[in-house]
Amino acid sequence: MKFNVLTEMEYTAASAGTLILNIHALRTPRQTIISESFVIDPYIKVEELVSAQNENRVVRFEMEEASAIKLTYKATIDNYCEVKNYTSLVEIPIAEMDNAVLPYLYPSRYCQSDKLYRLANNLFGYIENPFEKVLTLTGWINKNVQYISGFTNTQTSAYDTVTQQQGVCRDFAHLGIALCRALTIPARYFTGYAYKLKPADFHACFEAYLGNEWILFDATGLVPLNGLIKIASGRDAADTAIANIFGNVTFTSMLVSCELAEDNFTPFYYEPSQLKGVSYL
Repeated sequence: MKFNVLTEMEYTAASAGTLILNIHALRTPRQTIISESFVIDPYIKVEELVSAQNENRVVRFEMEEASAIKLTYKATIDNYCEVKNYTSLVEIPIAEMDNAVLPYLYPSRYCQSDKLYRLANNLFGYIENPFEKVLTLTGWINKNVQYISGFTNTQTSAYDTVTQQQGVCRDFAHLGIALCRALTIPARYFTGYAYKLKPADFHACFEAYLGNEWILFDATGLVPLNGLIKIASGRDAADTAIANIFGNVTFTSMLVSCELAEDNFTPFYYEPSQLKGVSYL
């Protein structure tokens, strides 16, 4: 399925500063970039950096003096996600997991899985099928955490979210990741563009490593799972920030959109009674 994505951002610098932006769509075996452009007005030379694990593409540039800039990223993406039946899925022992996924088992800044071990195992530890286990905990988050803007901030962690029972998409994702890791299921943060998200913005969800592949989950239920364009993945939001600013630079405005580039889109959401999941990689 093809999507058109757009980001427009404006920054004002009181003095020289450096920006590292993470808004480019990721190139993966199932996500092809048909066309893209990145423009800064007035022009600034840009350096593109790709992480060693191919988990994000960032651009780095310097505002050399006090000024204002507007940047625009446009892309057309051909995205393929596979819907599979995981009824017969079995849990993979940690001793047999790929070394690359082991960091996603550990507690991280926003996902204190070590503090949620008892909660996770009391609520979900009895479920044998690992996909059903993650699907059930995702449904539990959706039911017990209220989606409310403005009540959390960049310091809010999974432990805060489970106690306050409110948050936005990044908080839902962090809690899902922390609960998965507490159940010895590797999980990572997913940030991207989202079709049908209202109001339009960047969206956060998470992927769980099940059956030797990453499977997507979204505890908010706000968007179709086959309507997401991946920007980056990481241990939590600290690894996937849309913007990192160094210096006296101020963010002033942003516009984000994700629209269909072709017709014939059938939205896919998880159903608790069906063990069917979406794999993007």
